[in-house]
Formats: sequence, structure tokens, C-alpha cells
Amino acid sequence: MWVPVVSSTGKPLMPCHPARARELVRKGKAVRRFNRGIFYIQLTEREGGETQMVAVGIDPGSKKEGFTVKSEKHTFLNINADAVSWVAKNMQIRRDMRRGRRSRNSPYRSARRNRKCGRLPPSTSARWDWKFRVARWLNTLYPVSVFVVEDVKARTTRRRRWNAAFSPLEWGKSAFYESIRTLARVSIISGWKTKEIRDSLGLRKTKNKLDDVFDAHCVDSWVLASTEVGGTVPDNTRLLLVSPLRFHRRQLHVTQPAKGGVRKSYGGTRSLGFKRGSLVKHVRHGFAYVGGTMNGRITLHSIADGSRISRTVKPKDCLFFAYSSWRAHLMPLVAKGAVA
Repeated sequence: MWVPVVSSTGKPLMPCHPARARELVRKGKAVRRFNRGIFYIQLTEREGGETQMVAVGIDPGSKKEGFTVKSEKHTFLNINADAVSWVAKNMQIRRDMRRGRRSRNSPYRSARRNRKCGRLPPSTSARWDWKFRVARWLNTLYPVSVFVVEDVKARTTRRRRWNAAFSPLEWGKSAFYESIRTLARVSIISGWKTKEIRDSLGLRKTKNKLDDVFDAHCVDSWVLASTEVGGTVPDNTRLLLVSPLRFHRRQLHVTQPAKGGVRKSYGGTRSLGFKRGSLVKHVRHGFAYVGGTMNGRITLHSIADGSRISRTVKPKDCLFFAYSSWRAHLMPLVAKGAVA
């Protein structure tokens, strides 16, 4: 995996080989840095440098998504990201809870007009905003010249083609294209064209779209990026798994009452001084991210799969490293001859 490089002023430069990065750090010409799952170095003596054309291919999906950063000769990074898929259900629960409070003796605000009319639905906005956040993150580490996005289209109903323009999917992708153009040039390619190029290169795509393998989504994002910078064979198929963290915002009370009809308060984004999702290092459990809190203790979760490591951790035993709203885990290398 190639190491991103930024100048002393924070300008992204061309990535380098890990051995070269270690040499620069050893000679004092660079310092180690870490940005939400990606290790990079920052030069101490250079403010700029020549860069080559770097493309980022984006393969949108409903459950999983692929991102590839590559130049003409090298594939710098492949990201297999989980999509944001829980917002619609949360909005329905919030609406039902609010309506329930109005029918019983409980504090509630008066009904407002339907604020969703004429606006992008929250679930659609969250999905496409997540793609933009990942693209903006990559743009701070690599000298991105162009974003290549596979175009997705809404299905029409009742044989009326004009109603696709009113689909939230069309609204969402239009807003995404407008936002991402503020970072770099954008190239849009249809799905049938992506398949045509993939078949011409002899690459295959698995039917198991939920698998964390290169052939699931990153093969298409690699093909998309190659349309701008070239390339015939992927030289790097290692994946960085990225998953957005689900934060439960502070609510008036939980959905179901406890014993005695008491509804406890629920949610929040702070845990005893730590912002939830923060990357910390524990003296015993190592690197993890902060979850909830209970009885003066905080919970720690695994960066690899999000499972809970411990729920009785003292805050003073944790060393804070960085804020984060997602977790990133680099897949291990597969030995030659082994089955992935």
C-alpha cells in the first residue's frame, strides 16, 4: 500500500513507497501523521512539488460502495465502504414517537407544517452526503485531478419516462455532482459503459455484492478511474474497509417504557468527556473507538468489526488520538496460493 504524502503546508503530493516513507522519517525530512484510518507523512522542508494525474473512481451502491485512487502506473488505495442505510427507519420512528407523545400526558411541541415538501428526503441526503465526505477525505490526502462516477438512474413507473426527474435519487445525485465539482473535475459514465470496459479488460465482478473483496465493488471503481488515467491490470487489490458510525442523538426518552412505566432518557454524543467515535488507545485493549457510557465507565469498540470490547473502561486509562465519525480497517495481505 502506497503512503500518501503532503507538503509542509498541507498540500497533497504524490504518494511514495513505504520504504521511502520510512527513510524520510528516519532522516528527519518528514513526520508521521494519521488521518481516520490512513497513515501518511508530512514533509518538513518542502512546500510543493510536481504531481501526476490522479483519478478517483466511485461506484455507488445501496449497501456497499467502491472507491479507488490510482494514477497511470499505480493503484494507491481501494476502499470498500458501507452505505448509510438507517436514516429512513429512524425518521419513521421519530415521527411515530412524536405522534404518540401528543396523545398522552407528556411534553411535546405543537405540530408544524410538513417541512419535507420540496426538500431532499433525509435518507437520500444522508446517502449522498456520505459519498461526498469520503471524496473530500481522499482529496485532502491525494492530489486528485478528476472524480469518475458511475451514473445511477431512477426507475420510471407506469411507463412514464418524465417522472424520473422527480425521483429523490435524481435529486440526490445532482446535489452530489454539484458538491463534488467544488473539489475537482467530475466525469460521469453510465453503468453499461463500465461493464463494457470491464469485460474488454478481462476483469470479472462477483455476484455477492456484500462480500468484502475487490471483485465486489472496487473492480468497477478501478475501471472507472482507469478511463481517465489508463491501466489494464489492477496492481493493488488490497482493501480498506470503511463504515460510518451510527450515533444515537439525544432523545427525550427511549421508545419502550421500563418497569413501572418510566421512560429513561436515551442517546447523546458525549461519553464522560470523550466524543463518541473518538479513536483512543487503552493500556490493555489497545486502539479502539469510544462508544456509550454507564455507571461512570465508557465502552470501547473494535475498529475492525465494531464489536464491543469492554464496557467498564475508566476514561483516565484512555489516550485520545483523533475524532472520527467512521471506522476504517485495512484488510490483511493474502499470502500467495492462499484462498481469499
